[in-house]
Amino acid sequence: MVKSYGQYCPVARASEILSQRWTLLLLRDLLGGIRRFNDLRRGVPLMSPSLLSRRLKELEKWGMVVRVRDPRSGAVEYSATPMALELRPVIDLLGAWGQRWVRNRLIDDDLDVNLLMWDVSLRVDPDRFGSGRTVIGVEYTDRPRLKKDDWWVDKWWLVMADGESDLCLRDPGFEVDLHVLTDLRTMTKVWMGDIPVRAALRSGGSNCSARGRSRTASGTGCRCRPTPCTNASPSR
Repeated sequence: MVKSYGQYCPVARASEILSQRWTLLLLRDLLGGIRRFNDLRRGVPLMSPSLLSRRLKELEKWGMVVRVRDPRSGAVEYSATPMALELRPVIDLLGAWGQRWVRNRLIDDDLDVNLLMWDVSLRVDPDRFGSGRTVIGVEYTDRPRLKKDDWWVDKWWLVMADGESDLCLRDPGFEVDLHVLTDLRTMTKVWMGDIPVRAALRSGGSNCSARGRSRTASGTGCRCRPTPCTNASPSR
């Protein structure tokens, strides 16, 4: 049950809903177009599935989320209602505020390669890579090697084709068009817009090699959808 502040103030009433832990992050992802339970879980990896389910039910009760069933797959999806959609500028401004005032306080506990690569796969715009298939390989140089449970997570492949992107932890067997060699901290800073791509390349924190894709490798054109987390797209 949501605890009341005991005030009639609209800010207090809104905070009773929005100030619960994880709620703003869920709204961030829902407003970003994420609709399925497992995809929402990837955006909040420290949130238990049971708590996620409960929070979605609470948002549904408040009229901010509706459950719909995909007519093709039959899978349950969650869709933001007009009530939630009106919060988009609030989420965007919160992201801009965080980008300006607290983004420079990046600590090791904030670094999560799974969350980073998942976010990249969601925000990249496949249509801007043209027709055909484009494959980007990302290899992290951190030592010790990045590991999640029993999986090595220091090599990733992003495959874009037919307007969709697919993130792979195992080599999909396609020729790589762009190979990115970087460490997790540098990649995170570039993705968040804290440092420009060219600065990362000059510093030696990142290295790119491309097969006929020099514009992508040099970072001269952003190919990502803006998000509240990145505020603006990654710096060029």
